[in-house]
Amino acid sequence: MPCLFLVCLLIACTTEKEPESRTGSVTILFQIEVPDDTPAVYITGNLPALGPWQPDALALEGTGSKRTVNVQMPRDHALEYKFTLGSWDREAVDAAGSVMPNFQLTASNNATTEHTLEAFKQDPLVYLEDWQSAGILGSMVAWPDVASAFLTAPRHVQIWLPPEYESQPARSFPVLYMHDGQNLFDPRTAGMGVDWGVDEAMVKGANAGLFERAIVVGVWNSGRRLEEYSPWHEANQYARFLKEELIPRVNQSFRTQTEAANTFVMGSSMGGLLSYYLVKEHPDTFSACGCVSTHFPLSEAVADRILLRHDDHSDTTPFILRDMEAGATIPAGTRFFFDYGTEGLDASYGPTHEAVEGWLNGLGLVSGQDFLNREYEGADHNEASWRARLQDQLVWMLAD
Repeated sequence: MPCLFLVCLLIACTTEKEPESRTGSVTILFQIEVPDDTPAVYITGNLPALGPWQPDALALEGTGSKRTVNVQMPRDHALEYKFTLGSWDREAVDAAGSVMPNFQLTASNNATTEHTLEAFKQDPLVYLEDWQSAGILGSMVAWPDVASAFLTAPRHVQIWLPPEYESQPARSFPVLYMHDGQNLFDPRTAGMGVDWGVDEAMVKGANAGLFERAIVVGVWNSGRRLEEYSPWHEANQYARFLKEELIPRVNQSFRTQTEAANTFVMGSSMGGLLSYYLVKEHPDTFSACGCVSTHFPLSEAVADRILLRHDDHSDTTPFILRDMEAGATIPAGTRFFFDYGTEGLDASYGPTHEAVEGWLNGLGLVSGQDFLNREYEGADHNEASWRARLQDQLVWMLAD
């Protein structure tokens, strides 16, 4: 295993008085130092020229320890960026092997900035094969690079089996499908170095008699996360991937309870929207969902901003409110748990969550029976906060 060194952010911006090459823009020269044997390094960030956030957006020049690249951006733009080896599975990490926050830079003139990057995440196959080193309870089966006829890129899938799966060979289990699978079990693969602790929560809750033991299928995300997870973009294709390809394979490979009543789905933020969509539109497959920090404020304007599509005429009305106004309904017998915190991005979620609650009440659904809508005081929009309240959602879905 390669050594994991401290990543030194120097951000030594030296302004230059050269004329800008384009009115209102500046050029930033990135000078990067990496180990001699490092393959191609890429920069990505919140500029159209950098993807946006496409992990292999722009390659740095050079093949040895010194790499460089010029990036042009609008003057005083609040640039956020990261470095990768071409995929999010191989981005730069700190001394503990954890992914770092976005680098940030603002410049009024041409500038030079320096970084020393001494380590990147290992190939995820290393972590998938060595899951025991993460201290995961129960057991894990990995399916690397699962291809789909409905999605543009393959993705890794991890199947977590409770300890009883091996000790009780005649028993079948409910199944919980979870999004952003790289963040669920192993801090080495989690986006910010903190995993949800799904295995611990499942074992602890089941041992306490709070809910039934279940198999968990974690599907890793892709670079098209927003589009694939959005009910108003490509979630229909993602649903076909699950229903027509992944779920049949899981049911064939493991002892599962295949009825919709015993099949659940869960995710956070955009993954919360996707979970809501899957239960609402496919009640024949999923009966209940856990929608953590549900990103209900998503609108055409918000999506365009995230994707850096600048359109002054984009509709700012959240998609969910448009659906409600158009007469959207909820299938009988389905159950939903929506939640949000009061800090960070979640601090803006209250109004749309309240609107959804009013809509559900208007449809005759009963709070506490058909749905829950819960605010968590002090909770932020991150894995640590979601980990802290995970068991509440598991009880809602899996309790008898």
